[in-house]
Amino acid sequence: MKLIYEVKDKVAYITINRPEAMNAMDPEVYEGISRAWVDVRDNPDVWVAIVTGAGQKAFTAGADLKSMSKRVPPEKADFWLTQKDMLLNRGLEVWKPVIAAVNGYCLAGGMTLLFGTDIRIAAEHAVFEISEVKRGILPGNGGTQRALRQLPYAVAMELLLLGRRLTAQEALSYGLINKVVPMAELMPSAEQCARQLCENGPLALRAIKELAIRSQSLPLEQGIRLEQSVQEFLRTTEDAKEGPRAFAEKRKPTYKAR
Repeated sequence: MKLIYEVKDKVAYITINRPEAMNAMDPEVYEGISRAWVDVRDNPDVWVAIVTGAGQKAFTAGADLKSMSKRVPPEKADFWLTQKDMLLNRGLEVWKPVIAAVNGYCLAGGMTLLFGTDIRIAAEHAVFEISEVKRGILPGNGGTQRALRQLPYAVAMELLLLGRRLTAQEALSYGLINKVVPMAELMPSAEQCARQLCENGPLALRAIKELAIRSQSLPLEQGIRLEQSVQEFLRTTEDAKEGPRAFAEKRKPTYKAR
C-alpha cells in the first residue's frame, strides 16, 4: 500500500509509504491521504493524528511529477467541485490536533503538508525546501498562502522565490518546527506528544484549534466574540464538567468527547 492508515488508542497514524520514491505523492497517494483526513475529521475514535513518511530518508518529496505529467486533465466543471478529494492543506477543516513526524526530506508538497499540521517534530537530518519555482510551477495547496503566516517575511520569500533549503536546526530557529530529535527518537517523541494531547479535553482542544486558526482572518473584536460564543457552548459539555470535578477530587479526568 502506498498510504498506510491505522488507528490505535485514539491516535490515527498516516504513513506515506513510497520510500523508494522519497515518499513522493502520486494520484493514488493523494486519494488515500484525502480519505485518511476525512476519517480523522469524522471518526469519533480519533482524537489526534500523526503524519509521517516510511523509512528514514524522506517525509515526502511532494507531488510525483512523473506521474502527474501523465494525469488526465479534469473536466472544466470540476473547478467548482471545491470539496472533491479535499486535503488537510487545501482547506479541509480538521480541528483535531495533527502532529508531523518529519523523518528526512520535506520538499515542495511536503512543505505545504507540513504547513497544515499543528505540532512538528523533525529528525536531525531533516531538510525543508519549497522547490516548485525551480520546476516552473507554484507551491499550491496553500504553499503561497501559509508561508508568510508561519515564517518571517524575508525567510518565507527566500524559500518561495529562490527555493532555499533549510536544515532542521534552521527550521527550528525560525519557528517552523517545534523540536529536533535523533531519528531513533522521532516516532517515540511524536507518540508521547499524542498521548499528552489525549490527556487534555478533546472538545476543548478542537475548540482552541479552530479559534486560533479562524482568528488569523478575523478582526480582534470579532475573534473575541467568537471565542465567547464557543466558550458558552463548551461549558454545556460533559467534558467541561468532568475537568473541574476531577481536579477537585484530585484524580485524572476521564474525558469522553461529549
